[in-house]
Amino acid sequence: MDTARLKTALLWGLLLTLPCYVLDQWTKRLIVSSLDIGQGFTVIPGFFDIIHTRNPGAAFSLLQSLPETYRTLFFTGVTLVAFVAVFFVFFKASRASVVLKLTMSLIVAGAIGNLTDRYLFNEVVDFLSFSVGSFRWPTFNLADTYITLAMVGLIISSFGQSAKKDL
Repeated sequence: MDTARLKTALLWGLLLTLPCYVLDQWTKRLIVSSLDIGQGFTVIPGFFDIIHTRNPGAAFSLLQSLPETYRTLFFTGVTLVAFVAVFFVFFKASRASVVLKLTMSLIVAGAIGNLTDRYLFNEVVDFLSFSVGSFRWPTFNLADTYITLAMVGLIISSFGQSAKKDL
């Protein structure tokens, strides 16, 4: 095993993944200890609220009707696949861009954050609620934010990579 690649993966893990994971878990514990499920408060009227909700499913409550055992196995499997993919990227692409390493680190932080909730509560703690007019976005958490930002980063970096190949 290449020790330089392992050191790079560990460095990204310590400098980005771990702090993001800790922040996600800290904010969720703050919500759980401060607000009952369904309770909340307005931060910016008509736009941003903090509301303690729970999601037994995936994003936007997908898969919530599956039995708990199947959901746990499914989400554990998805998280393990994400880990394998991230380590594959770090070890195969030693010269991968900073954007790619950043996105992979965010995916791991988000996946571990939500998986931790599933093992602690059998569901994910959500609390960030945004609305514009009568439209309300599904409530989410920091782990979801990390994964979403990572996906945006991957899309943007893939456009950059295809533009380089076209030249």
